[in-house]
Amino acid sequence: MNSSAFIFIITGVILNAAAQLLLKAGTNALGGAIHLTRDNWFATGLKVATQWPIMAGMLCYVISLVVWIMGLSRTDVTVAYPMLSLGYVIGAIGAWLFLGEVISPQRMLAIGVIMLGVVLLARS
Repeated sequence: MNSSAFIFIITGVILNAAAQLLLKAGTNALGGAIHLTRDNWFATGLKVATQWPIMAGMLCYVISLVVWIMGLSRTDVTVAYPMLSLGYVIGAIGAWLFLGEVISPQRMLAIGVIMLGVVLLARS
């Protein structure tokens, strides 16, 4: 994979992980699980859609899609697609740093295995 392909792919992965973190921050701001019923679906949907982190997360998704397509045009999907696994790593670290989520030793080990796999893939 050349450097421009790598930059597009990794940017897409980072934007995708940022989208997940923003969506979670938005749902956290709503205060609990979202329950849709026939009576509340519109009001709940409006409340969800007007949370700024949720709107920012959706924007990150749109931008990540454009960047991802640019990256795919520069490399094989057999190399690019597994790079999405880095999103798990970035998401877990971001959730720990920004959302206060716990990363257990077992999760740390799993993150290490994912990173090793990505390194092996990138070097192939």
